[in-house]
Amino acid sequence: MSDNSNNLFCFGMGFTAQALAKRMRRHEWGVAGTCRSVDKKEFCESLFPLLFDGTQATEEICDALNKATHLLISIPPQPSGDVVLKNFGSKIAECEKLKWIGYISSTGVYGDTQGKWVDESASTQPVTKLNMLRVEAENQWLNMAKEYGLPVMVFRCVAIYGPGRNLLASVRQGRARRIEKPGLVFSRIHVEDLAQTLEASIKNPKSGEIYNVSDDRPSPPSETVEYACKLLNVKPPPLIPFELAELSEIARGFYLTCKRVGNKKIKEELGVKLKYPDYRSGLDAIFKAM
Repeated sequence: MSDNSNNLFCFGMGFTAQALAKRMRRHEWGVAGTCRSVDKKEFCESLFPLLFDGTQATEEICDALNKATHLLISIPPQPSGDVVLKNFGSKIAECEKLKWIGYISSTGVYGDTQGKWVDESASTQPVTKLNMLRVEAENQWLNMAKEYGLPVMVFRCVAIYGPGRNLLASVRQGRARRIEKPGLVFSRIHVEDLAQTLEASIKNPKSGEIYNVSDDRPSPPSETVEYACKLLNVKPPPLIPFELAELSEIARGFYLTCKRVGNKKIKEELGVKLKYPDYRSGLDAIFKAM
């Protein structure tokens, strides 16, 4: 990591972190982060990745944290808990240069509202083990903020999509499925809108705040698959009743809850104007760039 006045360090140099890193490097920020394997390291080489398998702190990462002014955590909690706090919590508490810490969580922490709108004041009622762990990790980070005066903000995100990770790619690869569950809607967010929300928070940090990050149009999952197929001019896959669908535990968790996620706070408090306010505008832009 450079000796720039602003240095972003990302625990988990994945989809979201790379989008934020790209934005901040335009402003000549120093950027570094972690990846889990050598293959990932080669993929992220231009972002100065450091290997971190989630089990132990390394001197390289501790040195990078000494220089960091901004910290993004996008590694989800593991069954053992939050691996960043476990391995680097005491180190982060000592970092005097930190101006902003962003923790990426999920709107899955709200559980099932039977389609009702939720904002950040809603209680957390997670129904899956992963989202129970997310609530625990959120609380640990917010407690860190109180105990050590750290500038921690939590971002509860809906399903994230963008270039390289979207329904158009799934349809073309034959992986897209239309699963039917009457009344179910999902909220989504384009990765560029998530990145601009994080940047807006960096410019206006408010420690202890929680933000929902979602677009304006929750919609049925089958509808979005149909739209992607329409853009590609292919026949949609057959409808599969939810009860008959073979899903991973994480995927099934998405279908067990239904809620509409409100995004008023990021607009009013952070001044975010969504570039892709619904899945149609997001998929249209991806399709045009293909």
